Amino acid sequence: MAFSRRRKHHLHLHRLRSLFQVLSVVSGALLILFAILFFLSSPDESKHFHLRRHQTYVNEVVQDPVTNGGSVFSIPSSGGKLDRDIWSSRNAKFFYGCSNASAKFTKAEAITHPTRYLAIATSGGLNQQRTGITDAVVAARILNATLVVPMLDQKSFWKDASNFTDIFDGDWFISFLSKDVKIIKQLPKRGGRTWTPYTMRVPRKCSERCYVNRVLPVLLKRHNAVQLNKFDYRLANKLDTDLQKLRCRVNYHALKFAHPILEMGKMLVQRMRMRSKNYIALHLRFEPDMLAFSSCDYGGGEKERNELGAIRKRWKTLHKNNPDKERRQGRCPLTPEEVGLMLRALGYGSDVHIYVASGEVYGGEESLRPLKELFPNFHSKDTIATRKELGPFSSFSSRMAALDFIVCDESDVFVTNNNGNMARILAGRRKYFGHKPTIRPNAKKLYRVFLGRKNMTWEEFASRIRTLQRGFMGEPMEVRAGRGEFHENPSTCICEDSEAREKLKADSKHKKHRKLDDLSKKDVMAIDDQNGYDENDVPEWPDLEDEEEDQSGPQEKLLYNATGSDYDAFSSDEPELEVMLSD
Repeated sequence: MAFSRRRKHHLHLHRLRSLFQVLSVVSGALLILFAILFFLSSPDESKHFHLRRHQTYVNEVVQDPVTNGGSVFSIPSSGGKLDRDIWSSRNAKFFYGCSNASAKFTKAEAITHPTRYLAIATSGGLNQQRTGITDAVVAARILNATLVVPMLDQKSFWKDASNFTDIFDGDWFISFLSKDVKIIKQLPKRGGRTWTPYTMRVPRKCSERCYVNRVLPVLLKRHNAVQLNKFDYRLANKLDTDLQKLRCRVNYHALKFAHPILEMGKMLVQRMRMRSKNYIALHLRFEPDMLAFSSCDYGGGEKERNELGAIRKRWKTLHKNNPDKERRQGRCPLTPEEVGLMLRALGYGSDVHIYVASGEVYGGEESLRPLKELFPNFHSKDTIATRKELGPFSSFSSRMAALDFIVCDESDVFVTNNNGNMARILAGRRKYFGHKPTIRPNAKKLYRVFLGRKNMTWEEFASRIRTLQRGFMGEPMEVRAGRGEFHENPSTCICEDSEAREKLKADSKHKKHRKLDDLSKKDVMAIDDQNGYDENDVPEWPDLEDEEEDQSGPQEKLLYNATGSDYDAFSSDEPELEVMLSD
């Protein structure tokens, strides 16, 4: 009887297995049928299904999706949620500007020779001249000479008739530096006549010894008055610590804009603040002359090549370069569209207000359209001030540039698509006054991402941009001390709060030990890679000179993402070109 029950049980199990197999076959067939129907559906329906699923992640799409190989490049209107404050530098609170002279730095009255005078004639646009003025004070100190208020360049490409006191507060300049260098407004008269100094030039990057050996003998021989002409980048990058700090006192404290410029600049800043709590300032160099010189391809086809080629013919010494090679080497300024895409990838949404400082943009509104679509809150001094308000400044390029300088300097984030004088000087100034975020594109690496963006999703694109921009965001210690132009990286004048740093390190060790109890080291590395900077670390990111060794020689290191002067390698046969590209 027990045998009979076991037999019935086995028969029941066999029937259940058979039924399960039949159901499995039917289910599999239905799944296959569903898959076939899905793939046979219209392309438009498939695309919209993918897009709807994507929209739940990025909130809103502001451009039509581009599909390639099954991927969708959809630009979100939101910057997304990031584990960092996009409006401040994380470690800025541990650093501060420090430019006071040491106790051994002798007062000017004790070392200035009573009948030794140095006059300076600057060169270039506003920011190039600012560099010359800063270095002129140091040169006078080296020579123990009285400095005559520098003369501004009035005959170059910019054709600006402004004098020193039209741009800067002359009385403040003289009084602030009185303990460092004696400064007078003009040479004294000799025998009732104007004293005409002996004129000469010094080599670029002239060291302290260079001035003593080359200029001092002429001063002593030529009746103690010498004028140095075309004075731009005529002082060595590395000097004695006290001389470097003097540079900072001149650049960041003594050179104050004249009252009318200062007041108008403050008004422009106030109007930007009325529009938004935070704003970005973009220094956009995209003028036809700049693009013609760069020899880069900006996607305008035959029309662009003909137009820029015609401009290039103005300078016989320029040779046509390979556009692809120029871009690979990071010498092409980002287009307005590329700047917009970079900013969106870094976390800035379409609600952000942007102030744009630029000259004539090649392509006009057509070139600016993609940037304006990404950031519709688009402003310039011409849109936030009336023509009447700008009237006293509009005929003078340096005064207009000074207004842009003020608005860019006061911005929460400063962005540049180039590495000209204004970009470098503002980068150094913003480091000195609190390491306010300063974004300079890593053009040598970014070009690959821009080139292939249609073959990746937005998430992949944004992740790569954030990774490649590490070390190019204005954080402390991005560039090692002594590297790059001193005006861009005034490391001698930036001090660290060591006590706060030690406390931070102790706290970070405690936090990391706790995290490792719950996460593997692999997980921690993955999180760090995703988020960019670790809040508790200050990596010593390489500066631009460390980005891939350039084997093409010094002639190749010209514009964009170079740490030297934009035109150091230019021939003096083209003086107009040197000046035009300077700012």
